[in-house]
Amino acid sequence: MRTEKNKKYSKDFGKKEKVLNYACQTYQLSRPNKVGVVMALIRECQPKTIEEWEQWYFEKAFTESKKPVKMTPQILVELGERLYEKIIEVIIPEWQAAFSELSLQDCKNYIKNLTINRTFDGFIREKSVVNGGLAKHFPEVRFIESDNDLDHAGDIDYLGFVGDKAFGVQIKPVTAQANFGNYSVSERMKNNFLDFEKKYQGKVFIIFSLDGEIGNAEIIKDIETEIRRLKE
Repeated sequence: MRTEKNKKYSKDFGKKEKVLNYACQTYQLSRPNKVGVVMALIRECQPKTIEEWEQWYFEKAFTESKKPVKMTPQILVELGERLYEKIIEVIIPEWQAAFSELSLQDCKNYIKNLTINRTFDGFIREKSVVNGGLAKHFPEVRFIESDNDLDHAGDIDYLGFVGDKAFGVQIKPVTAQANFGNYSVSERMKNNFLDFEKKYQGKVFIIFSLDGEIGNAEIIKDIETEIRRLKE
């Protein structure tokens, strides 16, 4: 029997969940720049009831953007309407076209490409960014690949050790976000980055790879500043 203490309030959308989740992530409708930093807010609130949390959210939440906007029930409704429009006008037509063209050979090719080709591309990309870029910029830093647990749980590809402290590096292809200046870190990633910082005392930096080169070159200055801090 489910007790009040472990009662779940999340709704079950059944088979529609995958479509809603895909569309929401694709169009970034639940990112901090749209709904605020919800995990940070709820931890600040420490609510005992969902009613307490909802009231706190609408009192305190602002979008994390250049011009923060106070969250209201109407904004959530508008985000829901935008989600529906994207699904009806864009996603369903795209999927219907894809379904009509999909073949058995496409599926075979996709699995091999995902397992062999993309894995190799990602491996070479990471090596190039670290060994051909970061290591040359920061010869005093010892870069090591993260272990499997850290890579999976903390979204960290490499650790840069400065003495017994370290900063983290996550490497993404530019194709993951064509305009990486607008890239928004998820709540899960933010929490994992904070966990990493508590353990290793250094921040996590997201580097975009452009043909094996560092695409967001301005990150170098930020890393320099972090290295000086870790040396103190």
